[in-house]
Amino acid sequence: MKNNFTIRGGAGDLTQPNTATRPQDNLYLAVNSAWQKDAVIPADRTEIGVNTEIDIRIEKRMMADLDNLAAGKEALPKIPDLEKGVNLYKLALDFERRNHEGAEPIKADLKQLTELTDFTQFNQTASALNVITSLPFSFDVEADMKNTAEHVFEFGGPSTFLPDTTSYQQEDAEKLLGILEKQSINLLKMAGIDEQEAGEYVKNALAFDQKIAKVVKSTEEWADYPAAYNPYSLEDFLAKFKSFNMKEFLSQILPVLPAKVIVLEPRFLDHAEELINPTNFEEIKGWMITKFINNVASSLSQNFREAAFPYHQAISGQAELTPQKRHAYYVANNSFSEVFGVYYGKKYFGEEAKADVTDMIQRMINVYEERIRTNTWLSEATKEKAIVKLRALVLKIGYPEKIEAIYDLIQVNPSQSLYENEKNIAQVAEKYNLNQLTKPVDRSVWVMPGNMNNACYDPQRNDITFPAGILQAPFYDLNQSRGTNYGGIGATIAHEISHAFDNNGAKFDEHGNMTNWWTDEDFKEFNQRTQAAIDIYDGLNYGPAKLNGKQVVAENIADLGGLSCAIQANKSEDGSMTELFENYARSWAQKQRPEAIKTEIAVDVHAPQPTRVNIPSQCQDEFFETFDVKETDGMWLDPEQRVKIW
Repeated sequence: MKNNFTIRGGAGDLTQPNTATRPQDNLYLAVNSAWQKDAVIPADRTEIGVNTEIDIRIEKRMMADLDNLAAGKEALPKIPDLEKGVNLYKLALDFERRNHEGAEPIKADLKQLTELTDFTQFNQTASALNVITSLPFSFDVEADMKNTAEHVFEFGGPSTFLPDTTSYQQEDAEKLLGILEKQSINLLKMAGIDEQEAGEYVKNALAFDQKIAKVVKSTEEWADYPAAYNPYSLEDFLAKFKSFNMKEFLSQILPVLPAKVIVLEPRFLDHAEELINPTNFEEIKGWMITKFINNVASSLSQNFREAAFPYHQAISGQAELTPQKRHAYYVANNSFSEVFGVYYGKKYFGEEAKADVTDMIQRMINVYEERIRTNTWLSEATKEKAIVKLRALVLKIGYPEKIEAIYDLIQVNPSQSLYENEKNIAQVAEKYNLNQLTKPVDRSVWVMPGNMNNACYDPQRNDITFPAGILQAPFYDLNQSRGTNYGGIGATIAHEISHAFDNNGAKFDEHGNMTNWWTDEDFKEFNQRTQAAIDIYDGLNYGPAKLNGKQVVAENIADLGGLSCAIQANKSEDGSMTELFENYARSWAQKQRPEAIKTEIAVDVHAPQPTRVNIPSQCQDEFFETFDVKETDGMWLDPEQRVKIW
């Protein structure tokens, strides 16, 4: 660092409010300290902030509407499959019935697991067990990264009990596993298993989990999205399994055996035989039983829900269990998200707002094209390819015009328990997904529902999605100033566009195919700038944890590019730059429990929200001009240290 005044992220601790802070010293604290000082995290949540407040607003609207629809106080609008979602909500909310049923709904499935006698039987019944619990591997059907018109079969490892593989190196790992162990034994006892037997299952589960944790990917590794593309011929893939009959398993679950398998985790595949074999049978059995009982507890009685809370509480800090009504909404929304999203979008998102947001996106694309054309470190050949990709972006705004076909296949049977219905829905969803293997990719499918407060870029479809849920204040409001809107939704729009050119998106072309469209010299320079984005965040303190710059680099590249483009668009409309920066800072206001911070930093490819304000602002020359930042101020960053990519 050139001088003593250069501070990454500004002067001060982002978790500690200081109402005397100036924007020149810490933009985030200057804008948000007054709110942060008085903000109280609800006992049944892990955080509070702008995004949480929007989530709460959406949830309250949806729960009130579902209550009215369920009670017949409002007529069901003509939205396909909405009635099924309302019926599932009613089932989830019927705690009198759930409490009466107790563990009865899961007894048959639990018995099937506990009566497994040996590895041979596991081999023979794996496809049936798959609809009950987690198996010691995972699979999926997705668009082929190299040919996104077609689907491929993907294979990966299982999830660990702790949030991430790095969690096992943390000082509280033993404590967390102890809480999980006690919780799991208690849940099994409540389900009718003898305490000693339950203890043995969980002991074996934890032993197997330790083996898994040594070979599955960490979040940092998963952050390298293209690295998950490892094609194997079916023959070479099957040769990795000696004990487990993978060919028979795939024959039972897939419509056809694929010619190739995309292995997401080659290291796990290399260790698959030493993990999935007769010697480890008791550990595998215990692991499947422990996964099962913890996964299904939320579908049973209130007593089961409460008994399954301690571990979640330990890793999140949440003081109280999620209330029953919100839990019921989450259950129904999980299975009918797109249906609920269309309902929400039609009721709460107007055509005028959609037209205005569409106009902002088109303006931002124009700004992005201008920035690419005037870019000083790209060759003309790469610029032209980048613009082709930019102009091919597909926009998905508000909610989809048609609901995906899977919702017609899902049925809700009020005579069955909530657990049975959720199990049946999961079966339908998995079969639907696996059957896509023989079908072309439907590029019109949305990856986010309309009632979600979020946005995304999909590199394999080259599309950006802005659900109706995020298109509200403070991110966006028709009545807000242009500067305020550009600091909110404008920066978010450009953030998603920037994902098309982050360290992952840059490896995909305009069709979503993984192709190198860069010159060697340009890509070398891009990688150097990407490394600068890693370095400027790496090791940054936030609460009880430090950021891993490599893990969060894609999102930080998008933040840097998003804010740069929002600033340029705002300039072109003579918007207030002060309003832009202030609303940018306001939109990331957040107060979290320490446990939640530790878990988020372990498992999320996004940096915590408050850390996403100051560094992107420090990398904008306009920030220094707007607030007259001097070298002696906390937000000063030497010009040569300001990361500029897009």
